[in-house]
Amino acid sequence: MNRRNTLELLLGIPKQPKKSITMTNSFDPYTGPWGFAEAAHLLRRTTFGPTKIEIKQAVEDGLEVTLNRLFGPTPNLTPPIYYDFELDPAVPLGQSWINDPALPIIGLSGARKRSYLSWKFQAMRDNRMHIIEKLWLFWHNHFVVSGNSSGIQLYNYHQVLRRNALGNFKSFVEEITIDSSMLVYLNGTQNRKNGPNENYARELLELFTLGKGPTVGPGDYTHYTEDDIIQIARALTGWKHSSPVPGGFDPNLPRFVDNRHDTGTKVLSSRFDNQVIENEGEDEYKRVIDIIFQKPQVATFICEKLYRWFVHPEISPEAESNVIIPMAELLIDNEYEIKDVLIALLSSEHFYDASVRGCMLVHPLDHLFKVLSTLQVPMPENFELDYSVMNFFRNEMEDAGMGIHLHPTVAGWKAFYQAPQFDKLWINSFSLGLRQNLIQRIVSGFNRNGFRLELDVLNFAATLENPNDPNELIREIGNLIFVQELNEEQITALKEILIPGLPDFEWTVEYGAYVGGDLELEDAVKSKLKSLLSVMLNMPEFHFI
Repeated sequence: MNRRNTLELLLGIPKQPKKSITMTNSFDPYTGPWGFAEAAHLLRRTTFGPTKIEIKQAVEDGLEVTLNRLFGPTPNLTPPIYYDFELDPAVPLGQSWINDPALPIIGLSGARKRSYLSWKFQAMRDNRMHIIEKLWLFWHNHFVVSGNSSGIQLYNYHQVLRRNALGNFKSFVEEITIDSSMLVYLNGTQNRKNGPNENYARELLELFTLGKGPTVGPGDYTHYTEDDIIQIARALTGWKHSSPVPGGFDPNLPRFVDNRHDTGTKVLSSRFDNQVIENEGEDEYKRVIDIIFQKPQVATFICEKLYRWFVHPEISPEAESNVIIPMAELLIDNEYEIKDVLIALLSSEHFYDASVRGCMLVHPLDHLFKVLSTLQVPMPENFELDYSVMNFFRNEMEDAGMGIHLHPTVAGWKAFYQAPQFDKLWINSFSLGLRQNLIQRIVSGFNRNGFRLELDVLNFAATLENPNDPNELIREIGNLIFVQELNEEQITALKEILIPGLPDFEWTVEYGAYVGGDLELEDAVKSKLKSLLSVMLNMPEFHFI
């Protein structure tokens, strides 16, 4: 087999991995085998880029202990700091700005947003083995706000999502309703009695709690009506996104203004049992949410979104009946506490079914951390360089269509809701080229502000159990980065990349001599490993999770 035929075999059009003939649509606890494949599946879906050591630890610990660790106490985060801005007289380089007002200084606003976003990427990397980071991203895609808010507002929004991510969904909706970034983004701060703004009321029903449902009549969407939107918008009047403090306004402190609130009676439609909302002032928004959460559809709606995020982009009728419905019932029984319901989903028979594993095309952030974290790419120890490197990757993700606070619409990233394509929307000729270019740069190495960002293939190979054997080397890398095991034809083709035209023992001798201290062979071994990983990281299998 020549090199061209080898590459044609390995670098084909991404294809969906084979699925089992039948799917286990059971919400019952999983009782099947627990090995590397099962542990890897759980960690790939709930963390950013698990390593071989972390997967093996999960195998040793078992499912229950692994879940306890994933859902353990949320790691503390030190707040974001200035890393490239020295013009703020109140906050020096290397210090946090979150408690200081944004002074009218050229470049300050942009510096704070860069700091916040780079810091967010650090958090996804450094705390990746706790489910909080994947779940934060889920809620960020659920309760969408624009990046046009100030750095302090975005940081405050981040904290709202983080502290509520595994908590009570109803309380979460209450808090996000009067969050400063949300009041700005969906015009809550312009919602007043003499000019109600319906934007937030509409999205509260359509995107955040109930879902629109099929249209069954003029202005009637199954779960609510157009008139309900009007009445709820009236009930939500009176809130502004900032409060006065000495010297200005604090954007962290939303406030209620009595004379902006509609004190009249609001009457909802039959979809809400014709309930009446009387004037409750600044607590009236809680009354609105109480009424919405009386509808079991809220539990079904959010469970479907969690399912699409963690399990499968498409919900079959069987999964709806046997997984979503009992999941929603459990959520209601638990008074909308998210944590136990999510644990039940991730420890269910259905979650470990073969048809679920590898069914998703990875989104850009998962693709990035599959390279950086799973392959343990070295990162800078200097805080300025580390922020700069994370800012570089943040820009890369924006180009790939998954920028933080850069959703195309209030509905979030299309790959999580737009049927029938769903996750297939992540891959096209442009985005695939971006992924290939990023991988090539990381494997080959490039400089970022004086730091050499490069996959250390020699150290990575040393973490494997049997890197002396080319077959086992390739098989073990495949098991780590792919969902489906490589077949013998693929292993043979990949050996043609590693040691073209040579027998297996040539690699065994050369690698063994290098490990034994013959440093003259370092460049040759390194070059061969880079060639191998460049191909494997661009194989169709690498794009599935």
